[in-house]
Order: sequence, then C-alpha cells, then structure tokens
Amino acid sequence: MNPLIAFIILTKNEVSNLPLCLESLQGLEAEIFVIDSGSTDRTVDIAIGFGCRILQHPFANYATQFNWALDNISTEAPWMLRLDADERLTPELRDEIASRLPHLSQNVSGVLVKRRFYFMGRWMRFGGMYPLWHIRLFRRGQGRCEDRWMDEHIQLAGGETVRFDHDFVDENSKDLTFWTDKHNWYASREVLDMTKIGHSPCAIQAQAKRKRWAKESIYAKMPLFARALVYWGIRYFLLLGFLDGREGLIFHFLHALWYRFLVDAKIYEHQRAMNSHPAR
Repeated sequence: MNPLIAFIILTKNEVSNLPLCLESLQGLEAEIFVIDSGSTDRTVDIAIGFGCRILQHPFANYATQFNWALDNISTEAPWMLRLDADERLTPELRDEIASRLPHLSQNVSGVLVKRRFYFMGRWMRFGGMYPLWHIRLFRRGQGRCEDRWMDEHIQLAGGETVRFDHDFVDENSKDLTFWTDKHNWYASREVLDMTKIGHSPCAIQAQAKRKRWAKESIYAKMPLFARALVYWGIRYFLLLGFLDGREGLIFHFLHALWYRFLVDAKIYEHQRAMNSHPAR
C-alpha cells in the first residue's frame, strides 16, 4: 500500500529534539524524509533508527531547503506534511489525521492546524501566541514554500482549505543560549526582508496574511526602536501576555522587545553603511 503522508523534516544537530518528533508520527501510514544539512551529532543515526529516509543538502534558508526537498524526494503519498525537528503531533491530531484525511474532498488541497508553542516548558497561551493557524498538510504537487528569508508560509496552487481541530506542539528542548543565538541569526535574515518590503501577493492563509499586512503596512512605517516598545506593550498588556507567568515574562520580553529591537538595530546599521558608501 502507498503511504498516506510523506513527512518532510529539516535537521541539523537535533539529537535533543528529533526523538520526540519522530515518536509522535508512529502509527500513521507515512514515509518520513529527513533533510539533513551536515549534522555532527547523532541526528542521522536517530533518524535511521526510526526508519527515515535521509537526504543531505547544504542549508541556505528554510524556503529553499524545503522546496529542494519537495523536488528531490521520491514518494507516491498523496499528502505532504511539513514539520520541524522541534515540533510534534499531539496524539489527538495524529488520530484526527488518520481518520479525516482519507475522506477529504478532492477540492481540498490544504489543511490548517493550530500551533501550540512552549517556552521553558510552559505553554504560551496569551500575547497573541495561540491559536496560530498554519498550512502544514497539503496535497502533493499543490504546495510550495514562499521564497522569503523569514516568516515563510506554504503557498497553495489552488483548491480549498479546511481546519483540523487539534494542535501540533512546538517545543525546543535546547537552552536559552541556543534560543538567543538563533534569534540573533534570525534578525540578520529578517533585515533582508524588512529592507525590501513589498513582496508579491501570495496565496497564504488569512491569519498569516493579516499579520503580514500589519507588519508591512503599519509596523514597518513606524519609527525604528519605538515600534519595538509599542509591539511589546501590545503583546504583554493588551493581549494579556502577563498571564503566561514568569516564563511568559521572559519570552514576551525577549521575543517581542529584545528581538524586534535587535532587528531595528541591524536595520539602522545597514542604513548607516549604505549612507557611508552610496552606490555609484
């Protein structure tokens, strides 16, 4: 029998996260493709132990890596599912996929699922963090990842979307040093997108489209640095981020203020460099 789903998981040094991710997929009629970009720990060995198919490819950004995977894996599965190594399906979502997916209308090309994000072991329920809807399941040949450095989403070629009831979990087990290092790297990449606002319209789901419109049409036009303070205030107070407890205080401060302030600092650095060396 052909598998129902082909999972695509991008990895590099994910020994602490990958086992939980792969365990959550057990019991589904699925193939699992791990696209590794040069892990130096036991990531590949763990994937092999779970029966995954391994492909190696250098990493440029998430979009190009994921689209490379779509173009290079060999599968007859009618559905594809995008999952990160630090994400996992809840048992309820796994059962819902198994029961509902085979019976969806042929008009349906994508499935929206809710992301449940954990930080320092605590579910971030407030501050605009839940529910966040993502197209993660899509029919083979109907979806690709939009070409952006950050905040990329799956674009569908056409068809309808439906919502499933249950969540997938995003919980990275690595420490705060890893988190801040990663977001420093993210900030440099986001500058590439923020300095060329005005990407072509794309068929992403409505919630993501509204957030992007607000970011590009309102947030991007506010003064550097001040906008990070405004954004944090909205997240922490108006959207009740303070109800996420001590872990929420750390997360919303770092994610909504420190990170956004860092992006602005890098944009300011970029602008200074451009003014010091104008194009001839």
